[in-house]
Amino acid sequence: MAILNFFRSIIAWIITFGMFIYGSFAGVNYFDLIGKYKKNVEKVGYENTMKTAVPQTEIYKIIDTFLKDKLPEGKTEKKVIMIGFDGCRADALTLTKEDSAIRRVSGNGGQLVLAYCGGVNYPAVNTQATSTAPGWCTMLTGVWADVHGIKDNGVPKSNDHLTLLTTAVEDGTIDSSAFYVSWGGHFSGEDTTYINEKKYIEEKDLAVKFVKADDDAGTKANVLNDVKSENCSDFIFSILEFCDHTGHGSGFSIKNPEYQKAFQDAEDAANEIIDAIESRATYSTEDWLILMSSDHGGYNTGHGGPTMMERYIHIAANKKYISIGATSNESGHNMAPATCTKPSKCRNCGYTEGVALGHKFNDKGVCERCGAKGTNYVEPTTKPVDDDTPHVD
Repeated sequence: MAILNFFRSIIAWIITFGMFIYGSFAGVNYFDLIGKYKKNVEKVGYENTMKTAVPQTEIYKIIDTFLKDKLPEGKTEKKVIMIGFDGCRADALTLTKEDSAIRRVSGNGGQLVLAYCGGVNYPAVNTQATSTAPGWCTMLTGVWADVHGIKDNGVPKSNDHLTLLTTAVEDGTIDSSAFYVSWGGHFSGEDTTYINEKKYIEEKDLAVKFVKADDDAGTKANVLNDVKSENCSDFIFSILEFCDHTGHGSGFSIKNPEYQKAFQDAEDAANEIIDAIESRATYSTEDWLILMSSDHGGYNTGHGGPTMMERYIHIAANKKYISIGATSNESGHNMAPATCTKPSKCRNCGYTEGVALGHKFNDKGVCERCGAKGTNYVEPTTKPVDDDTPHVD
């Protein structure tokens, strides 16, 4: 692990030097840009630092843990909502105002944590693209692209690793869930991320909704209609594209007035959704987990690469579930790989990262990873060749 991370760091610095040379020709001091970015991230007031940034897989762990925890006294039902800001840089939170939705969620007993996407923390070179599909898929499955297979956009995910939206309903943890988006690359076509899972849901007739709107206004309307309904979904995962669309159009920069407005538009939409939650007639007896995060940041007018501007994101939560400390990318950890039944775990201190891989059963009911036998396993028998050949059990 240490040797692998060393080589990743070397590659990252080669890329960084290349960007410095490119920036010099373009009239931009790349190292100066990094320095300003770091200072702006520090100004946000995250509980942790870049060195102790948590993996975005934490989102899955938070939701899974919350749903399985006992209900607090006086509460009768658990509810979860993720309000995602696609393409929101970690330093964009310096733009928050007094009525900020992010500050509203993370204040009063919640937390605001710096996280990373891309598979590993900076400066090690990322192992998956800092793009939309890998980022959200990592949050929804709790594993990185080396396991779920989505290293970039335009790749259909297999059903070996279903999202928590589906598994939590299928195993009876919750009654219903909903996925509200406007980007077509999620599940609106044969080469989209969740098209196979969408078909699986339809075949199994599960109470899971995958709904695409034309734009952010439509996504917000869909979420509000659900939240305002008497029997709203137990788990809502929504993604707003304000920041990402604007970043691609005019630049991912907190100095860009258009990006500033996009961030504020996302904040306003989030506040409307939170207002609707708190206005529910049954709100006082419901235990709500409210999360806000992003899939990736951005640099110039794009993302997908290794820069820290693309790698760092925020996680805001109204409950404290994340422990800040050393991650598997820092010295001292000796991580054992995840197995079918256990997450990746440090052999020295017990720190865990991600989730168990889950069994991958073949058509004979045998797990291709560990050899475990599933419920559809049929014990093979050996048939005698003739009457003189004894039967072999």
